[in-house]
Amino acid sequence: MQLTDKIFKLIGKVQHYAWGGYHFIPELLKISNTENKPFAEYWLGTHPSAPSIVADKNISLLELIQQQPIFFLGKNVYDEFEGLPYLFKVLDVREMLSIQVHPTKEEAIKGFEKEESEGISINAPHRSYKDKNHKPEMMIALGEFWLLHGFKSKEAIEKVLENYAELNTFLPLFKKEGYKSLYKTLIELPQEQVDTILIPLVKKAIKKKNQNLLSKNNVEWWIAKWYSNTTQLINIDRGIFSIYLLNLVQLQKGEAIFQGAGILHAYLEGQNIEIMANSDNVLRGGLTPKHINVNELLKHTLFEAVEPKILKPETIRNEKNYVCPVDDFGINAIELKAGEQYYTQTNSLEIIFVIEGAIIIQGKENFVIKKGEAFAVAASAEYSFTSTGNSLLYRAFVPYKQ
Repeated sequence: MQLTDKIFKLIGKVQHYAWGGYHFIPELLKISNTENKPFAEYWLGTHPSAPSIVADKNISLLELIQQQPIFFLGKNVYDEFEGLPYLFKVLDVREMLSIQVHPTKEEAIKGFEKEESEGISINAPHRSYKDKNHKPEMMIALGEFWLLHGFKSKEAIEKVLENYAELNTFLPLFKKEGYKSLYKTLIELPQEQVDTILIPLVKKAIKKKNQNLLSKNNVEWWIAKWYSNTTQLINIDRGIFSIYLLNLVQLQKGEAIFQGAGILHAYLEGQNIEIMANSDNVLRGGLTPKHINVNELLKHTLFEAVEPKILKPETIRNEKNYVCPVDDFGINAIELKAGEQYYTQTNSLEIIFVIEGAIIIQGKENFVIKKGEAFAVAASAEYSFTSTGNSLLYRAFVPYKQ
């Protein structure tokens, strides 16, 4: 199929992961959720596991680009990446995500080829490497958002180990051998020891939360939330250790954070826009029913203090640019009032998603994009649109390199 139109609507794919919410994404997409399924993520892109569909055409965006790669991607992007290098998402985090880390591109290639040689199916639940790509990611909060991001400072971790009697015994180890020895020791403890240490801590956290003694800026609040519906405390998830050791970060609407390879992290609660390299490589270390691979997680984690950098966009007229420190993707927020127009020229394939309001694309008859809808624009195209009211859009693209 040869598609000559450079602007077309896209239909993404919903991911029904257990941690997702029940209302935000269905309401955004204007679809019913009569089965009360969790709607965790909405994917816009070409990842083979869930490629977007070109509206009104019986073809995926992945197939379309494979048939006409230079037409849609542009020669520079095709030469460097051989495909669309980013994956664009909307997330609704109702329950805490897994403690996780992402590999570098070099390590992803090694891991993928190793699992391929071992004959592990790409869809096997114990598969760690789904592709050969790294997975740096930028997330932008759509409202109040909470996450864990990187290890706390040395002083902060020492304070944690001092303040909780159940963790005191690990203080000398941390002072002598540092981050990796402490973390490796904790997540490799036999389950019996994990329970001995964590059951009293979890009970205390639950009691404090029930007495309204905790707020969300206290790590115990999140531990209590994780076990809020548990009737019997056994086989405590060792991922709880990470909640004590990682930075607890709160973002407000429009604020962002970047997570590169090696940064241990977990999303806790809220909705966001996420742009990342086109990958689904996740190495997990707890707080999930999915496959946990402690050895791989330890191999790829950055064991040093991380100071979370909350990013605010650079605003130029009606566009807010979030500086992404990678070549794979860029992202802008576009805010328009009724009657305001936006114009740009593409250097790569762009995907634009409407979070609020609606727009009319110029030069195309009856081409209205409403809240919850997306459209793509091929490389080397000029396009403009006008807002019908107060609108908020997010635009994903590949940064132009001179």
